[in-house]
Amino acid sequence: MNDNNDFREVIEEDEDDRRTKIEDIINDDIDNKDDEYEDICYVCRRPESVAGKMIHIPGDICICNDCMQKTFDSMGSFNGMNMGPQSDNIDFSKMPNVSMINLNDLMGGGFGMPQSQRLKKKQADRNGKPKEAPRIDIKNIPAPHRIKALLDEYVVGQEQAKKVMSVAVYNHYKRVASLDNLVEEEDGVEIEKSNMLMIGPTGSGKTYMVKTLARLLDVPLAITDATSLTEAGYIGDDIESVVSKLLAAADNDVERAEKGIIFIDEIDKLAKKKNTNQRDVSGESVQQGMLKLLEGAEVEVPVGASSKNAMVPMTMVDTRNILFICGGAFPDLEEIIKERLNKASSMGFVADLKDKYDHDENILGKVTVEDLRKFGMIPEFIGRLPIIYSLEALSEDMFVRILTEPKNAITKQYRKLLAFDEVNLEFTDGALHAIARKAREKELGARALRSILEEYMMDIMYEIPKDDNIGTVCITEDYIEHRGGPQITMRDRERLPEHKALGNGAQ
Repeated sequence: MNDNNDFREVIEEDEDDRRTKIEDIINDDIDNKDDEYEDICYVCRRPESVAGKMIHIPGDICICNDCMQKTFDSMGSFNGMNMGPQSDNIDFSKMPNVSMINLNDLMGGGFGMPQSQRLKKKQADRNGKPKEAPRIDIKNIPAPHRIKALLDEYVVGQEQAKKVMSVAVYNHYKRVASLDNLVEEEDGVEIEKSNMLMIGPTGSGKTYMVKTLARLLDVPLAITDATSLTEAGYIGDDIESVVSKLLAAADNDVERAEKGIIFIDEIDKLAKKKNTNQRDVSGESVQQGMLKLLEGAEVEVPVGASSKNAMVPMTMVDTRNILFICGGAFPDLEEIIKERLNKASSMGFVADLKDKYDHDENILGKVTVEDLRKFGMIPEFIGRLPIIYSLEALSEDMFVRILTEPKNAITKQYRKLLAFDEVNLEFTDGALHAIARKAREKELGARALRSILEEYMMDIMYEIPKDDNIGTVCITEDYIEHRGGPQITMRDRERLPEHKALGNGAQ
């Protein structure tokens, strides 16, 4: 019996040691994770890199030396007030209805600052000095033809737009790499930043192209909307919020965010309002406020919030190496272009007809800076977007290619959905062209394809799970044109179709 007790004691001691080791490892991981972020002063909200060494008090609260000194000065001036001959001997803690503020209660029970508002520390070397930001190697930057080849896998058509975007991104990061590696030419030539303005009809793939580019490049990218931006002091997002979103995408790493990409969608909504006597707080004023961002300047941005307030920490971000891509549909810009073209060709015996350009779907490709100025964009704003290009309108053949060719084409998505029910989905060529024609009639671009397919696939996806004998469903042109139903092939009971073969229908 004594041997068994001794053995049990040894096991219990080993178990306690194992628990202690596990707790030490967990605590070390938590400490290391906290070491990656800077301390923020609870009073002035300045990070440690700006305010200096922090003073830690109970409740996971940090206060900088300046705020702590101001607190002591305030307390000293309070004690120096004329409160009678016995004022120095007053014990406020024993007075009724008088209590000191508990900072731990203000912090919500010691939960500390939200993770989204914590700034990452700059890495230090062995001597304790801040390390330089990781440099970009020119040899590792993908060439324009490689960027375009990767975009081709997801985006159909738009050859010129993909070529322009690939070259612009490649040149931008060559510029950043040259600045990182201090590559200076003998003649002192300094490469300037080239921001882009992308014009195209709705549903032509502007936002989708930038999102695809974000997945391909290992750089932080923020996609924001210009419709919510207003002048400082008015309800809405401040102009600096676009940089704040990029900082959040870089995990609050300022050095990494300063080499990222910002895509501002719906930029045409910032055009100057016509025939109005009110202050244009969300149009021309926002354009003027964005000039310093586009050209490059050090701006103070809120961390983890869209607006500046007393409870949000602030940090400085340099936008000189941030690439800005602006995009918009610019409705009614076609009429401005047509008016300019008709003026130039409506005189004399060889004059063109006024309706010559009415059926030109790609008239946006003829846009000029003067057309954008008449639309409502100020010259200073346009001048900071030197690369202006347009996207093509989608034709019927392009709609068919969008349905079938990309890696995540919508027909492949529906095939995968029906494959879970062990049913093969096929589309005839006539059905694909019929869907494309209906999408063109809606004038919503590629977004119309999903709404059309949802309408026709609803009954099919509702009825198929009822019958386990269905093996193949073929969508025909007659079904799309409401002249018949889809062709359904029943499953062969002797030889069930393999799951690997599902989704390989005819296109």
